[in-house]
Amino acid sequence: MTTQAPIIKRYKKNPILTKEDVPYPVATVHNAGIVKQNGRYIMLFRSHLQNGRSIIGRADSEDGFSFTVHPEPFLTPAKDNIFAAYEEFGVEDLRINPVEGEYLLTYSAYSRHGVRIALARTKDFISIERVALITQADLRNVVIFPEKFQGRYARLDRPHSEISPWSIWISYSPDLVHWGDSQVIMKPVPYHWDEMKIGPGTPPFKTDQGWLHIYHGVFKTMAGAVYRLGAALHNLNDPGEIIGVSDQWILQPEDPWEVSGYVPNVVFTCGAVPEDDGTIKIYWGAADTVMCVGTAVIDELVQLCLTKTRAAL
Repeated sequence: MTTQAPIIKRYKKNPILTKEDVPYPVATVHNAGIVKQNGRYIMLFRSHLQNGRSIIGRADSEDGFSFTVHPEPFLTPAKDNIFAAYEEFGVEDLRINPVEGEYLLTYSAYSRHGVRIALARTKDFISIERVALITQADLRNVVIFPEKFQGRYARLDRPHSEISPWSIWISYSPDLVHWGDSQVIMKPVPYHWDEMKIGPGTPPFKTDQGWLHIYHGVFKTMAGAVYRLGAALHNLNDPGEIIGVSDQWILQPEDPWEVSGYVPNVVFTCGAVPEDDGTIKIYWGAADTVMCVGTAVIDELVQLCLTKTRAAL
């Protein structure tokens, strides 16, 4: 009897980042956006402070595995202007979206008014410009495609609601601030590993067959929810059309730090880095406590979406 090789091969030295690696007091390190800029990996990770609210830190790496954390946080809740009211309870789960020569940062802003998405931009990961609050409450998990479609930006998001329920939508914008033409394009499947809810994970990246998107799916058990990762493939010219969704998950909680932690049984991705050799590094928060990484072959993920598919809607 042979066993199937894992689709994502875990790095043998996981976890790659923990609270002990952070030079200021935090309780967790998880759910990081990541990008490769000029051969250097930049990670923007979420941390719970010891009051339970979240901030974003920065860590850098030469190889994508060994990271060094900057001495100060990268992004903390705004203290003035319109953002202050909506970031009052913390900033969370940031994605780094490379678009038109800069990096668009989309993150969850929590406050007494619920959760909504804020948009910021940077070119150097030193200076940051907050641009706009681009959703109403309650929405989470916004990722932006790196190219325009017929002159418009496109994003994926997930209403933080049981209405629909917990499905992935696409919206379009002429200017990154005003969004519309929204439609639901992918829903959970009953009695399936992602039947409870799904949500965008990594910013989509281009392959020969389509835009590949790594998403998260949740299954409710008698012992609580289990978060896993899956893959979906979008049409290159029309990102609202999903060509295929892998019927099977590509990663589930297995290692001790994924099964046990602040939120048990969670693998949750906000970033991945496609490499020139046809592989991809996928990063995930484990149990909302530490950061991990693994590698996969891009073509294998694409083929899963094309040959072992489930319905998108």
